[in-house]
Amino acid sequence: MSSIGNEPKQIAVIGAGVVGLTTALKVQEHGGYHVTIVAETFPSDPKTIRYTSLWAGAHHVSHAEGDPKQQKIDEETFKVMWELSVPGGEAEGCFLRIPQTDYFYDGRDVHLGWMPDHKILPAESLIPNARTGISFTTVTIDTPAYCNYLLSRFLSKGGKVVRTSVQHISQVAEGGAEVFIHGHARKVPVDAIIVCPGLGARTLGGVEDKDVFPVRGQLVMLRAPWIRFGRTASHSADGLWTYIIPRRSGDVIVGGTKVDNDWYPVARPETTTEILERGLALCPELAPPEVRELRAPTVDDLRPIVLEEGCGFRPARKGGIRLEVEWIEGAKEKIPVVFNYGHGGGGYQSSWGSASIALELLEDALRKSGKA
Repeated sequence: MSSIGNEPKQIAVIGAGVVGLTTALKVQEHGGYHVTIVAETFPSDPKTIRYTSLWAGAHHVSHAEGDPKQQKIDEETFKVMWELSVPGGEAEGCFLRIPQTDYFYDGRDVHLGWMPDHKILPAESLIPNARTGISFTTVTIDTPAYCNYLLSRFLSKGGKVVRTSVQHISQVAEGGAEVFIHGHARKVPVDAIIVCPGLGARTLGGVEDKDVFPVRGQLVMLRAPWIRFGRTASHSADGLWTYIIPRRSGDVIVGGTKVDNDWYPVARPETTTEILERGLALCPELAPPEVRELRAPTVDDLRPIVLEEGCGFRPARKGGIRLEVEWIEGAKEKIPVVFNYGHGGGGYQSSWGSASIALELLEDALRKSGKA
């Protein structure tokens, strides 16, 4: 139990994207803590460019590429998501279990042997110009449904939320998580802060991490309930990345792009057309079955089933995820600040694993301070 006597420790989590929500939930469910999420935007809000988590595809396809620490983080996350997606479970509706095939034009030797049904593709089964490929079973994530599931589960376990725009982490350190509530007279000091602001780490006072930068990703959502498999083709260094991600709902996410430091906040029409062209080339099955029975489909056959087009800013960081602790002045004494941000395009894939590390860092810091 992480408290002295029976008094839970007060923890503030800054940020309510998938990483902030997962971390807050992990800490709240651990026991011994009262966690409050402090954020400007929550998953039940309308989509905005300032909240990337709702724009994500998303599927669990690890980006670890041989990094043992990242692989461990991603493995743990997949295990949790696989359990959450179990048929009949409370979160089943957020996930779809599918066969996944990944092709690599640059010949990368990717092994995800810890994924179910993992196979290296023989050369004769590769698509044109692909040099390597793998297949396995994974889950896709209906990101709005899943983020709202995380939030509702967090609240049901006694977590709290405060909607505000934090200008500097010292505001929370001195005044507590509820200092922003108008007319709130009782100051509740926090014992620690966990910082999960995504791209906001660039500008949040007390953090201002200039190693954080956006990787703009544009995508298109189609209504194609006949698609029940995932397919990805990774290009080398040209900012392109074609993926087909079906959701349980029957919607299918088609993408995409990976462009560093591109801040344009809405979908570019010419990019949408290009994404549809690449998506159809990789997956002709995107076109309605009645069209394919008559002739070879074209992009114009996809436009009537387009539901939405948009983009998001993946919160990348030079050097990868920041998972470490610093100490700052609190209301009465120095308190630990745990950092958990910089996940880039792997926020969903690494959410539970990085939350576990953040919890370990928190517990270790509180032990060192004599508070645990």
